[in-house]
Amino acid sequence: MKTRILMVCLGNICRSPLAESILSSKLPKKDFIVDSAGTGHWHVGKQPDPRSIAVADKNGLDITYQKGRQITKNDFLQFDLIYTMDLSVHKEVLEMAPDEASKEKVILILNELFPGENMDIPDPYYGQQNGFETVFRMLDQACDVIAERLLKNNK
Repeated sequence: MKTRILMVCLGNICRSPLAESILSSKLPKKDFIVDSAGTGHWHVGKQPDPRSIAVADKNGLDITYQKGRQITKNDFLQFDLIYTMDLSVHKEVLEMAPDEASKEKVILILNELFPGENMDIPDPYYGQQNGFETVFRMLDQACDVIAERLLKNNK
């Protein structure tokens, strides 16, 4: 059975699409499924932000096929791990969780790099292109740690 991982940010057009593609690129598709969603509904069905597309492309990843979607209660049944991008999203996802087992699946992504520090991946939406570069680097580092652990546990 494949391990299923969900990346969640606010609108599912900046951070979580990048996190989805970065982690996907580090894991064998035969063993893992990585998806993304947002807590908000504003960008459902839309492509990622052009600046996310550009930074992904610059790093050899294609996210143009992704379409925004909103997280649902069913996601807690479908996914083994749910990574959130910031404390606000984290809190909102935990509030949606139907039970304690579901809450245990929800992890603030930077806690993989900095355990217990509860740091945010900043939302680059209202910033400049370099904000997307910074977010990409942060996510890449966190996804290295996640992929290493998942691959070790999957043996």
